[in-house]
Amino acid sequence: MTEVNSFKKGLKDGIPICLGYFSVSFAFGIFAVENGLTVFQATILSLVNLTSAGQLAGVPIITGGTLPELALSQLIINSRYSLMSVSLSQKLSHNAKLRDKLLISYANTDEIFAVAVSQKGDVGKRYMWGLIMLPVIGWTSGTFIGAVAGNILPAMVTAALGLAIYGMFVAIVVPVAKKEKATAFCVAIAIALSCAFKYVPVLTKVPTGFTVIICSVIAAVILAVVAPIKAEEEVTEDAQQ
Repeated sequence: MTEVNSFKKGLKDGIPICLGYFSVSFAFGIFAVENGLTVFQATILSLVNLTSAGQLAGVPIITGGTLPELALSQLIINSRYSLMSVSLSQKLSHNAKLRDKLLISYANTDEIFAVAVSQKGDVGKRYMWGLIMLPVIGWTSGTFIGAVAGNILPAMVTAALGLAIYGMFVAIVVPVAKKEKATAFCVAIAIALSCAFKYVPVLTKVPTGFTVIICSVIAAVILAVVAPIKAEEEVTEDAQQ
């Protein structure tokens, strides 16, 4: 079986991810300082986490929530990474030792995972090091520059730039929701629940962290019951019929 294990190829494949991460993390840096974090705290947060959705949900909890809220919300939001890591581990070549796998798991984001698993054959540790390096630099440096800018730029400008990170999630969700009715239904449920926790008097007392957890779990459970994903065997049988 062929093996991709070129550090230079990893660097090259990581350039588009790095550029995308820089722009998004710049907006996150602004968001973080607006919510009470210092430039140093925001930068370290990005350096050790590398999870856009988790960081966005985590910042308000860090500045005004509790540790149980933070732990549970991050567990639910980032649970997909455990599944991605299991899948990627089957793609790694035998030259990747335990220490290499630990480093790779630290930076196994959606985009890095997608690029790695799309390679023909197994991927070696040198390729993964190259693929990881620039995105980590882009995400961390973008956060730092955004956080600094958030302390310098006028409030009106930082508020406008802060909307960019929400635009990223809209751009991720809308195309899929337009193609798949089930996804659109799940999004609609999550939006309705979020609005309820925002405006219904009794529900507004629920802490932000638990709101994220409750909305995510309820929307996922309802969708699993109403529109379960068919097993591969069932899809094959439907296609034959």
